[in-house]
Amino acid sequence: MPILLEEDFEYALPDMYRIRQKFRNDALTLETLETTLRVQLRQDIIRNKLKPGQKIAVAVGSRGIRNLLFIVRTVIDEMKQAGARPFVVSAMGSHGGGTEEGQRRVLADYGITTENLQVPICTSTNVKKIGMTSKGLPVYFDQAALEADLIVPINRIKLHTDFVGELQSGLCKMLVIGLGNQIGCSALHEAPPEDFAGVIEEAAGIILNQTKVGFGLAVIENGYDKTAIVEAIAAENLVKREKELVQVAKDYMPTLMIPEIDILIMQEIGKNVSGAGYDPNIVGRSSVLEQYTLTVPAVRRMILLDVTAESHGNGIGVGLFDIITREVHNKLNLEQMYANAIACKCIEDVKIPLIAATEEEAIRVAVKVTREISPDSIKIVRIKNTLELEYIEVSAALLPEIANNENLRIAEGCEKR
Repeated sequence: MPILLEEDFEYALPDMYRIRQKFRNDALTLETLETTLRVQLRQDIIRNKLKPGQKIAVAVGSRGIRNLLFIVRTVIDEMKQAGARPFVVSAMGSHGGGTEEGQRRVLADYGITTENLQVPICTSTNVKKIGMTSKGLPVYFDQAALEADLIVPINRIKLHTDFVGELQSGLCKMLVIGLGNQIGCSALHEAPPEDFAGVIEEAAGIILNQTKVGFGLAVIENGYDKTAIVEAIAAENLVKREKELVQVAKDYMPTLMIPEIDILIMQEIGKNVSGAGYDPNIVGRSSVLEQYTLTVPAVRRMILLDVTAESHGNGIGVGLFDIITREVHNKLNLEQMYANAIACKCIEDVKIPLIAATEEEAIRVAVKVTREISPDSIKIVRIKNTLELEYIEVSAALLPEIANNENLRIAEGCEKR
């Protein structure tokens, strides 16, 4: 039987207008990115750590970092010029299903392959326990990285989706969670979200003292999902400098500049977008993050239309939507999704919402179940994902707010859709 009545189809859905949001726009071109990378890597405090014949583990994760292959290739080239023997080690915790094959597939999606880099790719998930935190949590570390002469993590610095604090998503978390593989990830997620930043800092200290981390390469992206900053940080300065870069990353983050939204339609979620599928710092809905670090819109209903191909069916985050389409449901790989959610202690994120047959049906359901609104005054916003927010679509009811915000304007040639 149909889930809606005939009368629910008697009105036209509102016209949508393509809007451009204005963010901080400084970014590196590929040419300046390469120059900056090589300058950073040739600083004495960094270059002096590279020795001929060294076996160097370059840690690469599952985040969809802009220019990731270019960055990793340049880092590896500098290491080879110094006579070292780099190899890539996967550093993604429970992502990729927590398996060797799954993590190799995730890296390959970003072009991180032996063919592209001319170095070995190690995705073994074997770990060794190297210490305990003051609260009795075990710290595990990747066996292949432990056996290297030097360890160099590469990661993006940004606000985390599940906890707040001086350290969030970045190099320290990659060392602790990414290189802890599924076992280490699950062990440290025993800590409550409000304590997690402190746990990351303490565990990172243990790793920096017990392993051969030489330096890390931090990447910061702007609100247009473009590379803004790359910085090589010596291990001895890593924790202090990363705390400073978290604040820099916060200044670059995009926002959704509509304060009140009745229905938010998200085109896609995915592990390449955010570890949580989407960033709750942007849209303000999370199962664990109660203290938001950015001003977020008040959203009444959320609709999801797709899961990225790069996620390989890991639709973590789907449980926080009110309505999904049949297409989303058909793409879900429950084993991948559940393994990730269980390791992160966030099973609310993988519950299955109401399933609509089509996008139109999903919107009409959302209108029907949202009280005290009418179809002609409803505030609808559509975004691609929480990384790409320069262009969004809004319903006609939001046009007065667009006109009153200097950072929002109707995109030329796209007045109505």
